[in-house]
Amino acid sequence: MAQILFLNVGLPEVKNWNGTQEHSAIAKKGVSEAFLSIEALQGDGVAATEYHGGPDRAVCFYPVEHYSQWSREFGKELNAPSFGENISVPGMKESDVYIGDIYRLGDSIVQISQGRIPCSKISKNNDTDQLLKRVVETCYTGYFFRVLEEGMVYSDSEINLLERKQNSFSVLRANELFFHQKNDYDAIGKLLEVNELAEDWKQNLQRLLKQKNRKN
Repeated sequence: MAQILFLNVGLPEVKNWNGTQEHSAIAKKGVSEAFLSIEALQGDGVAATEYHGGPDRAVCFYPVEHYSQWSREFGKELNAPSFGENISVPGMKESDVYIGDIYRLGDSIVQISQGRIPCSKISKNNDTDQLLKRVVETCYTGYFFRVLEEGMVYSDSEINLLERKQNSFSVLRANELFFHQKNDYDAIGKLLEVNELAEDWKQNLQRLLKQKNRKN
């Protein structure tokens, strides 16, 4: 059991980074409550639909513990929700949670579907060029939930584990395969057997296995 530290939503807006304008929804703001639907929290939206949004990526989570590491490493204060996450709680790092885990979040029920695929806006929003590179290197990406049951979420809601579907692939282990161990075909094949894995990840991993078969 953990209690939400931050509940954040935000809609896409034009950001000016180093003289270049981009649409982004990374600038989230705290709210006291929001209805969580199958698609998203009320008042939340995405700009980069290739990385965010949709039923498998309805809620973005980032472990609050990582901010202290990034602050030490880069010598500047980095705080939630500057990675554009919707919620943060302690004690739920990528190594602690597993693909398919089901949680009660406020009045809703959610399930971990995939690790986050970070984009360059993380570096731009925090004015730290090497941040994205380090996030990928460490696999400290955060992750996404799909919504199994809609309901209200409050800024002081608890998040409680209801069911663990498997204990072979934590989010961290899945991230390691996705980003760094793309030739570990046996492990990738086993990860694909996790039914709860997001469809987009399944398609990406299946392409890796097809490449292996073509080489053979």
